Amino acid sequence: MASSSSSSPPTSSSSIVTTERRGIPAAQFVEDVETYLSQSGFDVNSALAFLQERLQQYKLVEMKLLAQQRDLQAKIPDIEKCLDVVVTLQAKKGTGEALIADFEVSEGIYSRARIEDTESVCLWLGANVMLEYSCEEATALLEKNLENAKSSLEVLIADLQFLRDQVTITQVTIARVYNWDVHQRRIRQAAAASKDS
Repeated sequence: MASSSSSSPPTSSSSIVTTERRGIPAAQFVEDVETYLSQSGFDVNSALAFLQERLQQYKLVEMKLLAQQRDLQAKIPDIEKCLDVVVTLQAKKGTGEALIADFEVSEGIYSRARIEDTESVCLWLGANVMLEYSCEEATALLEKNLENAKSSLEVLIADLQFLRDQVTITQVTIARVYNWDVHQRRIRQAAAASKDS
């Protein structure tokens, strides 16, 4: 996340400890804009620029997390399908009954296979790597991968919720600072108008 200013985030008088979740800094709700600005040393425009920059950083992180979520949501059904196939092969083992299966050779190209009793399966691990496992090892590996993917998805969903909360807090803070500035300008204009009359 590139930063156009090297200033640190402003703090408010309540000095609530800024926390973070997995590297995502927590946004700080500003109750008293005047105190916020005086303690930070920012003028209104600098504070708004800082908050807008932080908001853009949150949006960038949100896009990355959403892409990871899509990948995991696509990966989980694939793992479940592989696990079902291995379990089916194990169930057919020893029955003397062959399993007839259609499998995808390439995108849109399928072939029919007759699978006799088998002691092992080959699993595609990615990065052009395929390894042969016994059915029991394959089941254990796929169950572990499925559990890891589901737990990663839960953490990712929690991260996205935390991030959405930070976006909301930042947007509210931007609105409060902007509205405070408009209010202060009106007070100054009214004071100037009453001086002139």
